Amino acid sequence: MLRILGHASSACDRLSRRELLKVGAVAALGGFANASAGAKPQAARAKAIILIDLFGGPSHIDTFDPKPDAPVEIRGEFGSIASALPGIRVTEHVPNLGKMLDRTTLIRTITHGYNSHNPYAVMTGYAGGQDQVDYYAKPTNHPSIPSVCQYLGIGRGVDLPGYVMLPAFPGYSQGLRRAGPYGGYLGPNYDPVFSTCEPKWAKEKVEFYDHTYMPMGEPTLPKLDGGLTLDALDRRRTLGEQLDLAASRAERVSAGGRMNVNRRKAFDLLTAPAARSAFDLTRETPATRDRYGRDLFGQSVLLARRLVESGVTFVTIHTEAAQGNGHWDTHDNNFRMLKNILLPFLDRAVPELIRDLGDRGLLDSTLVVVNGDMGRTPRVNARAGRDHWPQCGFALLAGGGVKAGHVHGTSDRTAAYPKDQPVSAADLACTLYHLAGVDPESTVPDQTGRPVPISHGGQVVRGILM
Repeated sequence: MLRILGHASSACDRLSRRELLKVGAVAALGGFANASAGAKPQAARAKAIILIDLFGGPSHIDTFDPKPDAPVEIRGEFGSIASALPGIRVTEHVPNLGKMLDRTTLIRTITHGYNSHNPYAVMTGYAGGQDQVDYYAKPTNHPSIPSVCQYLGIGRGVDLPGYVMLPAFPGYSQGLRRAGPYGGYLGPNYDPVFSTCEPKWAKEKVEFYDHTYMPMGEPTLPKLDGGLTLDALDRRRTLGEQLDLAASRAERVSAGGRMNVNRRKAFDLLTAPAARSAFDLTRETPATRDRYGRDLFGQSVLLARRLVESGVTFVTIHTEAAQGNGHWDTHDNNFRMLKNILLPFLDRAVPELIRDLGDRGLLDSTLVVVNGDMGRTPRVNARAGRDHWPQCGFALLAGGGVKAGHVHGTSDRTAAYPKDQPVSAADLACTLYHLAGVDPESTVPDQTGRPVPISHGGQVVRGILM
């Protein structure tokens, strides 16, 4: 049974479960069967997509767009190092990724106006949302990129789901559902299947900006006791639904339909041998698991590779630990969090993923995308942190039809704004659609049947394509 993991920690928005219920959670809507207007079949370069969302907003200056000649209040505490690309420098704390830049496309000019802690813009391409109405997932949201692709017939699995999110749904650490990964007005049939996780730390309580303990663990399917028949399992599912629905009358009224659809998906997943095998990380050697890292992020990345190998088309990883400090929302203690926790797990797992996909002959057909909800302010604040800054950020892509060894766009001297070749959230979404074989000029129907363009005004970023 998929479940909400309730903890007291929160992102800097400090939104609580009580506030969620005031706004209302997800409601159920059926999907549409109408064909998309204007859809034109095209060849897909990316047969699978792994999207890694660095929740909270990673500092672009302290990762892939350092400004070593800027004043210290801009460049921060880190030095920079040469990468595999002549003239391109990265922070000193991502040496492995720096050595692999010749296998990637680096975009240094991601820019939009959606200053929010949810993956709505990242996962839909729509950056016109407002937190007052778009913070929480609801049936009138625009659908995610994988949801649209599934609606249009791409990535709809039989033995395995077409779309899986790891290690849990965005917002699970607060018991809320952040907007972004869902089917929205296409209906819950196009929601992802979510894994569950129970991160562990070396001490009982870890503060939100604690830089000394990394969240450990792995994403898992719901646990089953041995010897259960399918009838008994079905009864257990029904009991779980009853317990979940009894938790809150408001949630029961507003969220029951969608949760029932998602729970049915999870139940179907549990009874599919191929799915249970793909989720079984014990089938990997201990050495391989160590290479990716035994932390929650590393094991999620390893599982993403296994799922793609098994035939899942879309896998997304959302980095939000259940007790603080696994996030990138570094208003405080930016440099120690990056140095001790965030950059080490990123610099360990992502290079392993790219290398493994290449060694297994899957990189050319698998697109890996790493980005976050926003960048961080050029100027360091009084708490040794950086604040929200959606005006400029980065995305790192590899495989699946993008150029190797390419840097797209330049930011200004303080990394505050794109100097040239800006890339909006909609532009990036259109590029992913194009690589997945979907015409970005397609439309899908909203809940009233009105055709809505999936491009949200964006254009394919042709300069990064092979």
